[in-house]
Amino acid sequence: MTRAIFIDRDGTINIDKDYLSNPDQLEFIENSPEAIAIANGLGLKVVIISNQSGVARGIMTAAQVNAVNARLVEMLAQRGAKVDAVYYCPHYPNSAGVQCTCRKPDIGMLLRAKDQFDIDLSESFVVGDKWSDVKCGENAGAFTSLVLTGYGESDYHRCIDGGIKIDYLAKNLHDTVTNFVRKKIEANN
Repeated sequence: MTRAIFIDRDGTINIDKDYLSNPDQLEFIENSPEAIAIANGLGLKVVIISNQSGVARGIMTAAQVNAVNARLVEMLAQRGAKVDAVYYCPHYPNSAGVQCTCRKPDIGMLLRAKDQFDIDLSESFVVGDKWSDVKCGENAGAFTSLVLTGYGESDYHRCIDGGIKIDYLAKNLHDTVTNFVRKKIEANN
């Protein structure tokens, strides 16, 4: 059984800068690289999942998204944090003629990682700052955490009002990994 932690990018790992397309503008949220390093030490596959509708909107290109993702992985590695995969959805919400199953809250990106790494989604974690991240985790049968960085504070109410189950409400990614993920894993070992 392989466990994973699926982590949203903007607003969870790095500061959300609306349609981030320049790798030089990447800035970590406090302690997020350390949190990923801890997840590595817990034996989790680390998979970044991100909705990037700016591609479909014509605000940025797929090459720009790939450059940001590559730089993020490099910067994390420099801080001792390993990322096993990065997936993103380039589609616009409700795009005409696009049959998208990858855009969160759908679970297409999780299923892709499940197939690639033989991941048990029911023993994995989905962490993000938006209702769609939490709903994605709920849809996959994974444990969920909403972080209060990025859009977390405003989306907390969307989760509550929409009946979306949050397993752990966290200050940030580091809080999630140290106070929720680690304890869940230790309790099951």
